[in-house]
Amino acid sequence: MTDTNAAPTTPKRNLLDLTPEAARERLREFFAGIGEPSYRANQVVRHLWQTPAASFDAMTDLPKRLREVLAEHFDLPRLEIAARQTSTDGTEKFLFRLHDNEAIETVAIPEGDRLTLCISSQAGCALQCAFCATGAMGFSRNLTVFEIAGQVREMRLLDPPIKVTNIVFMGMGEPLMNWKAVDPALTILNDANGLGIGARHITISTVGVLPGIVALGERPEQFRLAISIHAPNDGLRRELMPINTKYPLADVIEAAKVFDRRVTFEYVMLGGVNDGEEHAIQLARLANECRAFVNLIPLHPGGAQGFTPSTPDRIRDFARELRADDVEVAVRKSRGVDIAAACGQLRVERLGRRPPRRPNHDGDVQVA
Repeated sequence: MTDTNAAPTTPKRNLLDLTPEAARERLREFFAGIGEPSYRANQVVRHLWQTPAASFDAMTDLPKRLREVLAEHFDLPRLEIAARQTSTDGTEKFLFRLHDNEAIETVAIPEGDRLTLCISSQAGCALQCAFCATGAMGFSRNLTVFEIAGQVREMRLLDPPIKVTNIVFMGMGEPLMNWKAVDPALTILNDANGLGIGARHITISTVGVLPGIVALGERPEQFRLAISIHAPNDGLRRELMPINTKYPLADVIEAAKVFDRRVTFEYVMLGGVNDGEEHAIQLARLANECRAFVNLIPLHPGGAQGFTPSTPDRIRDFARELRADDVEVAVRKSRGVDIAAACGQLRVERLGRRPPRRPNHDGDVQVA
């Protein structure tokens, strides 16, 4: 190995912000420059995501001096766990503190032999949906590639590790308004040299950001798409979700129709607001128009923002009304009620609310 005593003249490169292939190429160039064999790059890449190392020093299959050199030239950051809560139903909630003191939430939900990790794509959210705890806290910034995929990486670094089988982008933020980072993060999550999670086990949830739906549909992998409908007509949806002014229901349904995979409609049940028989009829019409599966979500008490959850009987009747119109429907279980698992609750509890900021403060829909 050539002399590497000189301090690096450029800032350290965060290897976790790169896809596995991009990281491999960067490392091959680096190792060639210091006279190390190219296979060293494969050794390091394996420790980024597949069998993650907490630091370069933990990559014990590399010589100690080489580990020191890597630490001088590259960065391998961590997400700091500021809080961890466990529910009586097995749900676990993590509050991760970021380098700039922002914080995000991640929820691990076990169900039989599956474990779904609900991850965040933004710190806060700018969309201000009326019933959402995250929207009430205001928007801070988009997450980086590492901050998104790193939520899954941290599960593998726990002792004992949490084995994640499914990913849902249903945490804090609107993922399709941070496509610049979400796009490569999806590659890391799915790539066999990354986290290796099957595309059909990764769901991106959106309020209906049309350019992002198009961009997602252009990817070859079979990622799942869930659309937050929450109201079956434009008038009510505008009241609950201001984004409906920019992306009205008719346009969202049209995008769902041309998406080359089946979509899911997410529909939070708000007592006396969107749970009437007429709403079920309207929702069935929308679902049948694009062959969507409907997921009814009982309103999480902690995320209510002044709304009342629909009663279990009303949810059952609503589901029956949808099925009568040939719509496939499921009712999601409420999980983690005792640990404030509605997205944003723990962050607000620890950090307080922030002034709302416009969605384009930190970059609008970022489609390449």
